[in-house]
Amino acid sequence: MSDMDSSQSKPQLDKPKSNCGVVGIYGHKEAATLAYLSLYALQHRGQESAGIVTTDGVRMYRHVGMGLVADVFSDPKIMEQLPGRMAIGHNRYSTTGSTVLINAQPLLVNSIDGPIAISHNGNFVNARTLRKELEREGAIFQTTSDTEIVLHLLARSRAATMIDKLREAFSRIQGAYSITLLTRDTLYAVRDPHGFRPLCLGRKRFTHIVASESCALDLIGGKYLRDIEPGEIVAINDSGVRSYRLSSRPSNGHHACIFEFVYFSRPDSRIFNENVDRARRRLGKNLALESKKNGPLDADIVISVPDSSNTAAVGFSRRSGIKFELGLIRNHYVGRTFIQPGQGIRDFKVRVKFNTVKGVLKGRKVVVVDDSIVRGTTLRQLIKMIRKAGAKEVHVRVSSPPIKAPCYYGMDFPTHEELIANNMSTEEIREYLGADSLQYLSLKGMLDSVPKDISYCTACFTGEYPIPPETIRSKNDLENP
Repeated sequence: MSDMDSSQSKPQLDKPKSNCGVVGIYGHKEAATLAYLSLYALQHRGQESAGIVTTDGVRMYRHVGMGLVADVFSDPKIMEQLPGRMAIGHNRYSTTGSTVLINAQPLLVNSIDGPIAISHNGNFVNARTLRKELEREGAIFQTTSDTEIVLHLLARSRAATMIDKLREAFSRIQGAYSITLLTRDTLYAVRDPHGFRPLCLGRKRFTHIVASESCALDLIGGKYLRDIEPGEIVAINDSGVRSYRLSSRPSNGHHACIFEFVYFSRPDSRIFNENVDRARRRLGKNLALESKKNGPLDADIVISVPDSSNTAAVGFSRRSGIKFELGLIRNHYVGRTFIQPGQGIRDFKVRVKFNTVKGVLKGRKVVVVDDSIVRGTTLRQLIKMIRKAGAKEVHVRVSSPPIKAPCYYGMDFPTHEELIANNMSTEEIREYLGADSLQYLSLKGMLDSVPKDISYCTACFTGEYPIPPETIRSKNDLENP
């Protein structure tokens, strides 16, 4: 779900961000509450805005706001204003551009067939072209989000059923999408034919649930049933759960985003028919095996860059035989905004998030396991902090290959020019970080760590895109209409 207006600049990211989590609830008298709790579990997928739309079968009710789920729904009276047994919800992180209320999802419109609400995780790579075509045909866009394109295509369709309208609309759309869509009587879930982003189906007694990750089901006591398949439309109403196929099938197969395993999904989730924790441990173990091939690593302890690297660090420790310790502590209560100090307090942004455990680090040879390096600025400061805490040596091991290309399918990576591995060799990165040694997991080692019964998108590591984005000069050019 990209924005096509980059008039507002983003902060400089040193970790990739996803751009949204989606949920859908069917058949519960407190559908809004279940959607709220599900969004709470998916907060890591987007922190800029949150929203819920419900329906009682006659009307639709919407509440959206800027900020975290707990902030947007802080007033208990809000749930009273969201009646109905069906709901969809959304956490938003825009990949670039406008962080404004008008782009908050779910989007809700009135059409000739009645009200329609939609939530979207992903990016349409041909959004710019489609938007211009629709504007030439008279469409008036209310947002800068590519998600709105779906609503315009549905409104223009003359197909007899919503399933056929969806097939027609998505036959024109290229890219990544895991979508929940709500009408007055049916909850729909749609996943793109490549299967870039995760989406699963669950159940809680007589209630059906759709969510980006299975951790949302766990929080509300739901049972994971299965992944929604690439290219599948699931329709849930009083007739039950029915499955349909999109019209288009990719000629080059499925391409699940491998970075969901590496970094983004919660370790307690099940995505792409695999437990994230299990895959992440294998990433760490394979990293340790590859590290040994270069000779024994003389180190006293292994530490992680919390929290996303914790599981890989445990896997690395077990396979290498080097003791795992908690050498860095992360502050989980850093808000979206805080008062910036003056120049006299250097490296504040890193130190407000992380603190060293001096008793663990002092006099030790330390292996720092991180899941990825984007710009390297955060890790560079962390290594300085670890040395200041008294570490004798600092060795960095990364549980993924070097990131060399931006993502156009729903992860917010910097441009080619900003990615450190696109501009420096491994040795140059080691010098920049101030580490005693640096080693990445190989592409083969990463692929050996995940299930082999599906194919993966590895474009951010290889620059080989399953769906080529529109002809662009830069990422901003792609997302500016």
